[in-house]
Amino acid sequence: MFSWMKSKDSDVPQVYGNVVEGLKQVYREKLYPLEEHYKFHDFHSPALDDPDFDAKPMVLLVGQYSTGKTTFIKYLLEREFPGIRIGPEPTTDRFIAVMHSESEGVIPGNALVMDPKKQFRPLSKFGNAFLNRFQCSQLPSPVLESLTFVDTPGILSGEKQRTARGYDFAGVLEWFAERVDRIILLFDAHKLDISDEFRRGIEALRGNDDKIRIVLNKSDMIDHQQLMRVYGALMWSLGKVINTPEVARVYIGSFWDQPLQYDINRRLFEAEEHDLFADLQSLPRNAALRKLNDLIKRARLAKVHAYIISHLRGQMPSMFGKDSKKKELIDNLHKTYEQIQREQQISIGDFPQIERMQEQLKQMDFTKFHNLKPKLIEKVDHMLTVDMQQLSTKAMDDMQQLMKMVPQEEEVCKIEPSVKGGAFAGAEQSPFGAGYGEGAGEGIGDEDWVVQKDKAEYDQIFFTLSPVNGKITGANAKRHMVLSKLPNTVLGRIWKLSDVDRDGNLDSDEFALAKHLIKIKLDGHEVPTELPSHLVPPSKRGFYDS
Repeated sequence: MFSWMKSKDSDVPQVYGNVVEGLKQVYREKLYPLEEHYKFHDFHSPALDDPDFDAKPMVLLVGQYSTGKTTFIKYLLEREFPGIRIGPEPTTDRFIAVMHSESEGVIPGNALVMDPKKQFRPLSKFGNAFLNRFQCSQLPSPVLESLTFVDTPGILSGEKQRTARGYDFAGVLEWFAERVDRIILLFDAHKLDISDEFRRGIEALRGNDDKIRIVLNKSDMIDHQQLMRVYGALMWSLGKVINTPEVARVYIGSFWDQPLQYDINRRLFEAEEHDLFADLQSLPRNAALRKLNDLIKRARLAKVHAYIISHLRGQMPSMFGKDSKKKELIDNLHKTYEQIQREQQISIGDFPQIERMQEQLKQMDFTKFHNLKPKLIEKVDHMLTVDMQQLSTKAMDDMQQLMKMVPQEEEVCKIEPSVKGGAFAGAEQSPFGAGYGEGAGEGIGDEDWVVQKDKAEYDQIFFTLSPVNGKITGANAKRHMVLSKLPNTVLGRIWKLSDVDRDGNLDSDEFALAKHLIKIKLDGHEVPTELPSHLVPPSKRGFYDS
């Protein structure tokens, strides 16, 4: 791979067409030679190909059987996909990549890993047992034009988990976790236990904590009191598996197209769904930045790996006692870590897991390792240090130049929603979207001004504030508005929205608008950043339009 590649040392800043092309070039020229020289691909992750950089953002769904993984994909697409099977028993017995195509069809795993245009070629290392349980379901869907979903087999519990799958399930999860943009862990409100296999699956996702989102599905099956208890039990269970000091973000909802059993939490479900959809819609916009971040993380690991391998090679005897020395080095690998950390000033968080590294080293011939080659390390150091420099530096080179290009590409993506169609379109472009007709959205589409219903009450207050020529001063308005106990920053924003004619005073219509906006905030909604057209007082609409 990359046999045509030639190493170049140049201080001339590179010019890249876009972020993805730049990442490909930086990887080929600076990182791949280091990985190849120190057998990084045999220990950690296969070499990256062009499809790894070109692929659409992927979403990996993981959970125990019957937690609604497949139904979740169906809900987002608003249609079934080829090969779908849904049931209370473990129906999904394979990994299914759901991708876009103009025609429907299923590509078996063995054929899929031979496709040079797709990013799944390295999965062939898991053998036929896995490939027979892997497929790609293709179908035309506007959602899939922006995202790819990966459905996984339901993780087993009880006696079932003792049945071997025939392939390295945790290894496959780890491979996907390194490459996807988002990992969604689904839990059933009635099934919060974490089995041994589920625990191993979650452990395989470690190192990708920033990608993980947790969904408490089927929450409509319980009332609000039970939901509070279930949420607490879920957080307790997760705390024993996900070892992070931060509290994991949990989205609560019921992601299917059937009536809610308990609709008392409907508004909560709508708000949670809106937040989750917004997170998924951000993936295409942030795809280039995520790939850049993953490449930096890979480069740091590859650099540490090179130090470890070269150190082990340097400790091996030239003639006799190689096997005993190898065993001694593996047993004392923690000392090697400590020495490298001390000498190279590398954070311990950049080192691979010691137990796993020891297992892999047992299968290796240390005499075939290479000694340290400073030139390869310098190339990777140059890539990382330039990336960390301030973006205002004129010497744009390698990763730093890519960082400067990311915001430009993201601005282009923000013109239109990143993910279109399916449940995303239904949520945003209809009166049934989260928060529609509530808060600042109340009264949208009505002929009458929504504030008019409370105008008489607000007018009574207005006339107690000493209006002059039909207007009250800012000082008089402030004395009343601060009674709401809202922070001055919020009241200042409300004032700017209410003073439509920008004369520094409020007439009765503008004061009524201010009172309405205060009521919106006190009811738990957000004050809009710009005044919606339906909230503009009728007496000011000519001025507002101008």
